[in-house]
Amino acid sequence: MNADPDRLSAALAPHGLRLRGGFCPGPEDGVPAFDNGRPARSLYLVGHAGPAMWAAFSAAAPAGDHPLDCWSRHVLDEVAHEFAGRALLPGDGPPWLPFQRWAQAADAVYPSPIGILIHPEFGLWHGYRGALAFAEALPTPARDPRPSPCESCADRPCLSTCPVGAFGSEGYDVPACTGHLAGPAGADCLEIGCRARRACPVGLDYHYPDGEAAHHMAAFFRTHRNDD
Repeated sequence: MNADPDRLSAALAPHGLRLRGGFCPGPEDGVPAFDNGRPARSLYLVGHAGPAMWAAFSAAAPAGDHPLDCWSRHVLDEVAHEFAGRALLPGDGPPWLPFQRWAQAADAVYPSPIGILIHPEFGLWHGYRGALAFAEALPTPARDPRPSPCESCADRPCLSTCPVGAFGSEGYDVPACTGHLAGPAGADCLEIGCRARRACPVGLDYHYPDGEAAHHMAAFFRTHRNDD
């Protein structure tokens, strides 16, 4: 079946996923070639915003050490196969795939003061589960031209809310953050999401369900708790 944004959107919708823009990559974009050596000429980002993805994932109840990644792989592989494309996930590599750069080329997302990509509508409550690459030059939607909401945010409460001041002029203090999460005072960040992230006034209607917020925070803590 030929791919286009409407067909891909319809295939992703039952899984709570949505197209997050696309572009025609060049050699400088680091999109892997297909197994037969053909370059990818179209790339669509796939992500989520709001509770629909978490509801679909929870209903599927996948097992394993990394259930969300495994579920994402299964869903995107099926969609890619249906449309003769290839699924790419952020964990693929090495070399690791430059998903943040791809996202900024495809969608109206920008680095926020706390490092997470921010969207004018979804705020900090969105994500990317992978990308779909195709060897053909397919229609890609025009990039949303809206600017970063951080440009008009004078107060920047995200920078002043962290109880251990993990976000500052020197960058992100990961040990301070994980040290806080390891103690009883960090329980609310672990259970319902980072306080700095929750302080952002943009996209409040898209706040992750508590189960999803806890899942992502637990994954972050497992990965970084031993950082020096």
